[in-house]
Amino acid sequence: MITQATINAAVKRLFEEIEFTREPEGLYDPLRYMIAIGGKRIRPTLCLTAYGLFRDDLTEGILEPAAGLEVFHTFTLIHDDMMDKSPLRRGQETVWVKWNPDTAILSGDVMCIDSYKRMAAAPPQVLPQVLALFSKTAAEVCDGQQYDMEFEQMSAVPMADYMKMIGLKTAVLIACSAKMGALIAEAPETLCNAIYDYGYKLGLAFQVADDYLDAYGDAKVFGKPIGGDILNGKKSWLTVRLTEKLPDRKALDDAFALPDGTAEEKAAKIAAVKALYDRYGIPSEAQAEIRRLSDEAMEAVAGLGAEQRQRLDEFAEKLIGRAK
Repeated sequence: MITQATINAAVKRLFEEIEFTREPEGLYDPLRYMIAIGGKRIRPTLCLTAYGLFRDDLTEGILEPAAGLEVFHTFTLIHDDMMDKSPLRRGQETVWVKWNPDTAILSGDVMCIDSYKRMAAAPPQVLPQVLALFSKTAAEVCDGQQYDMEFEQMSAVPMADYMKMIGLKTAVLIACSAKMGALIAEAPETLCNAIYDYGYKLGLAFQVADDYLDAYGDAKVFGKPIGGDILNGKKSWLTVRLTEKLPDRKALDDAFALPDGTAEEKAAKIAAVKALYDRYGIPSEAQAEIRRLSDEAMEAVAGLGAEQRQRLDEFAEKLIGRAK
């Protein structure tokens, strides 16, 4: 097995050294900008972690596809920010604001293409499976984004539909990252599928945790202002579950209708919605759901060796432990 320290160092080095075509600068500067502002690098780290369960060395055949996963994820962020009209990403101006919407579209497109170039560096014996998995996942992510946009126009969303949406928008790419590492390591098919299931359940837990931390996290740790989902009127696990429990929607509608033009108004609006969450026990239910999903993730890989399971458990704990 490859140590986690080796994997973390490889991911850090990978994105310090990543390169894109230099010209035209107006097309490629946004790519360099998005990679430079960083992120958790969850997907390439999980890909290399899964690979490292079965192999002892890192080669270009795994490093380039792992980078491709992050490049693809970053492409989705460029387009999502524009669709959501978000002005900031990790405290920095989003591409469509810093440049313009046309540049965001085109730079996002070329970033998607670049991710496929990196996938093509997978070893020849597994390349067809790698490309098939990645292409299926890429289409599913688009499906999830469409559902998310449609949900914005709906007054209420059933929990089953919400979980389906986050499964497509968030979980499938995390699952793909896990399985891709196992695929390139040429692990047995049954274990590749088990690791995919692990990644999918962990991806669901990660999104529920993100929803929970948006309302109840520490802004310094969370990396963005608390209450953003509330101020933007976004459907989250918390609002979907609250809607299921409320006798009627008036209290929630009234809270979301509060003004938010000033800092004081924003704080009051967030407090009003959170008071409803607290009254109906939503925070503890969200934490229970995170634990349930993370437990199911580990159950999916029960067939792996003890040391392999421990490594995956450590990854899961690092990803979502602070929300459990």
